[in-house]
Amino acid sequence: MVVNPVKVDDLDELRRTVDDALTAAGWPAPQWYETTVDDPGRGQTEQAVKAGVDLVFACGGDGTVMSCVSGLVGTDVALAVLPQGTGNLLAANLGLSTDLAAGLQVAVERGRRLLDVGAVEDKYFTVMAGMGFDAQMLEATNETTKARIGWPAYVMGAARHLRDRPMRVQIRIDDRPPVRRRARSVLIANVGRLQGGVTLLTEAEPDDGWLDVAVLTPRNLRHWLALGWAVIRRSGQVPQLEIFRGRRVVVTSNRAQPRELDGDLISPGRQLRAEVRPQALWLCVPQPEDAPDLAVDAQGAGERGEQLIEEARSE
Repeated sequence: MVVNPVKVDDLDELRRTVDDALTAAGWPAPQWYETTVDDPGRGQTEQAVKAGVDLVFACGGDGTVMSCVSGLVGTDVALAVLPQGTGNLLAANLGLSTDLAAGLQVAVERGRRLLDVGAVEDKYFTVMAGMGFDAQMLEATNETTKARIGWPAYVMGAARHLRDRPMRVQIRIDDRPPVRRRARSVLIANVGRLQGGVTLLTEAEPDDGWLDVAVLTPRNLRHWLALGWAVIRRSGQVPQLEIFRGRRVVVTSNRAQPRELDGDLISPGRQLRAEVRPQALWLCVPQPEDAPDLAVDAQGAGERGEQLIEEARSE
């Protein structure tokens, strides 16, 4: 169990709940590792792998999950997500929200799926990497507001940058000629669901060996509203949105831009270079079969998880 203590209101209560639930399910008590400012999870995960574990729980926000992923890529050790942050992107794609019971049950039921990941420098992402508006939105989102109202806080952060000027980008995908655009955001995605359960990339699948590239080109507020409305309605054609697909993607901007991986900010830069690593991560999922949506049966897993916790408390 790799846990970010800053994200947990009562760590002792969390430990009791997790230990009791896993014991009730016939599992041994987990080893517990706490993240630090200097090491947000990768080192602890690598230490757990060396200790011979066959599953790592990532308990925290986007940064904790991303760090754990980086320590698990290329191993046979599976990742289970116990989301504690407000905007955990991988948990959103699993349909788990901040449901501790569902996260535990998904692991206990041993549903596994071998996923692709994206590599950026020495880090990895499971959901998406981004340059431009999406990272600006994260940067502008107030942590206090996010803790109070949840994912809608991102809407408030986004509103502050809707009228910012676009960036001039060159996008090179595999060995094809570069594409040049005036874009507000470029997203390189492994799966397609955003915060709040909104699906931006309907064709993105987490184990197809491809990265889907979304280029957002709205120029004014009317364009943003049309784009957002089409995404919410799941229209076949989304205005001001182009989608490409490749295995290696290099996005180069005319000036330094904020950047993010799986909802966690990384250092700004003029370039975002990503490459797919096929079938690199075992992930605990509610439904292990070949469904494009990882969140299949998440609600049922949550209900079964609540029952597991209640049984553990009654013993």
